[in-house]
Amino acid sequence: MIDSSGMKIRTGGPEDVPDLLALLDGAVAWLAARGRTGQWGDQPFSTAPARVEYVERYGREPFLMRLAVDDEGRTVGACVLSEERGRHIPAVAERELYVRNLVTDRARKGTGIGAALIADAVEEARRRGIGLLRVDCYAGDDRRLVAQYRALGFTETEGFEVEQPTGVWPGQVLAIRL
Repeated sequence: MIDSSGMKIRTGGPEDVPDLLALLDGAVAWLAARGRTGQWGDQPFSTAPARVEYVERYGREPFLMRLAVDDEGRTVGACVLSEERGRHIPAVAERELYVRNLVTDRARKGTGIGAALIADAVEEARRRGIGLLRVDCYAGDDRRLVAQYRALGFTETEGFEVEQPTGVWPGQVLAIRL
């Protein structure tokens, strides 16, 4: 898939994990610079062995890593999909495609990368014959991230909480029916 800006979306694999980690590190730095550490804290993903190990799983089955690449070959966004939801997410009684991770280059904020990756995820769900695309996100602070997913076409479903050493992490599940 290629959009009007020349951005291409392709399937990634284990060799693309460093690019995904770099995007996640950039997102953490961007959030931390704005005092928004509730989502992912203030330390880079790439410096935490447990986080690196977790992200490395995204390069293998049962995950599908889709990467947005600019016209110079740089990875500017990533969307990780799976038919398996995360362990804290309420189950549904139907087959679904789940957005396990969505991250974009913060220097290109507002350029449509996230929208293109979600459109690609919708097409992947259709290709698989799946009628439900779900995602979860951080629902703390001012719920700005929830609003961003609503702007991408998702509808809020159920909230959830995850107990962490630093307190409760509030989450929101959202869905697109196809």
